[in-house]
Amino acid sequence: MSFSKESHPYVVFLPAEKKDKILSAIFGSKASLEILRFFLKQGIANKTYQKDLVRRLAYSNKTIIENLKALTELGILTEYMEKAEHEGRTVWVKAYRLSDIGKWFALLIAEEKELSDKEKVEILQNIFRSYIKWVKNLSAKLHMNTETLKRIFDEEMKE
Repeated sequence: MSFSKESHPYVVFLPAEKKDKILSAIFGSKASLEILRFFLKQGIANKTYQKDLVRRLAYSNKTIIENLKALTELGILTEYMEKAEHEGRTVWVKAYRLSDIGKWFALLIAEEKELSDKEKVEILQNIFRSYIKWVKNLSAKLHMNTETLKRIFDEEMKE
């Protein structure tokens, strides 16, 4: 199989028991897609505050909070509570980060130019490692000789 220069292969590993819920939560809602795009603009590894999403996205507070809750429950986002000073008082604010699987979904909708080279390298390494683990486990279930996989890898790396 060969890919043209215009094509980008996308690989996403999904927990089998949550596959439909995750895909529906992300691609069934424009708000969820906009939340992921917002994370991309902030930097894929950076935290984002709920208040910033509410302020900057053209959705109601309720819609954003419902989508954040769904994405958090499905493991796409990780939620944090942080102390902050506001007008001389200590308040708690919600912050979110993309989980590893959340980063992969964000990348499905990302433009390559939105990512730094450092982020691209990190993503490539993480995807490659996950894919190798998946292939290794599948080959073990199929009682396949891993030397065959090593040979294929070596052949492809020479080209």
